[in-house]
Amino acid sequence: MRFVSIAAVLLMTAAAAAHEPSVAPTQANIAYAAAEPATSKGHLLDLYMPTSANGPVPVVIWTGGSAWRGDQGKDSAGWIVPELTKHGYAVAGVSIRSTSQVIFPGQLYDIKAAIRYLRANASKFGLDGNRIAIMGDSSGGWTTAMAATTGDVPELEGTIGVTGVSSAVQAAVAFYPPSDFLLMDAWALGSCKTAAAGNGADCHDNVDSPESQLVGCAVQQCPAKVALADPARYISDKDSPIMIFHGEADRHVPYVEGMHLYQALNKACHDAVFISLPKADHGPAPHFLTDETLNQGATIRSTASAGCTVQNADFYRPTWATITDFLDRYLKR
Repeated sequence: MRFVSIAAVLLMTAAAAAHEPSVAPTQANIAYAAAEPATSKGHLLDLYMPTSANGPVPVVIWTGGSAWRGDQGKDSAGWIVPELTKHGYAVAGVSIRSTSQVIFPGQLYDIKAAIRYLRANASKFGLDGNRIAIMGDSSGGWTTAMAATTGDVPELEGTIGVTGVSSAVQAAVAFYPPSDFLLMDAWALGSCKTAAAGNGADCHDNVDSPESQLVGCAVQQCPAKVALADPARYISDKDSPIMIFHGEADRHVPYVEGMHLYQALNKACHDAVFISLPKADHGPAPHFLTDETLNQGATIRSTASAGCTVQNADFYRPTWATITDFLDRYLKR
């Protein structure tokens, strides 16, 4: 039986409580691929449609974080639904398999299968298959970043579900995503040895960590495998624009992880935005946009492919308009 740390249990519980669904799906438990194993919920999605739509609508995929230890990522989509549907977006809450069911790259194969399914069946559901975005937090933020940077990497498509259709997305929003697992303990806030007492950071290098369980080995012992799970590795000029949120007080996914990904995007002259919240811990993601105490002192910086221009950090208070304006720019132009 795999060991699950107290910190991981608390993190999953807190994430679930923060993202309780607030509305019922238009269609629930749609199988985007056959269940594998048969008891898994990892190949299901829920679809939420806007109440009024003139023609096919863009869709935003949500996949929630669970330290890769849950297969219910779709169940935390409820918090984004009211805000996005009123702006004319459909929302697809997508679950992928846990590390007890498959190791990397299985999780990436799953999210790509969901993207391909929605694109192939767009007319059936009233969606625009050419306008798909993805959002996620924590391990779901990693899934988001991986999907955004590997749409043009054939060897990472997998053969799950619908094939022969593009898995590329047109925009991505990642909340506090892990990226380079080898950096996590070195940059953790405090010592992971005190995590059990509730006042330290998570350990990531040990064999029982979420990241080690994802790649199938203690991360420092298999750096080549770990490198393959870093979204920064796959950045190209064909990738979608990416917005990243990260709290500087994050005790579970160190702030350097989001910055590592943003810096790689910056160096590649990619369309990217990085929003930093000095007071924020590991979410919850909704509070990044609504809690004025939490996002006090936040900054925004960006880089653009056009002319490789850079906007240095400036004070900025994120709200829901931060996300909807970003999505509108790339999905409604």
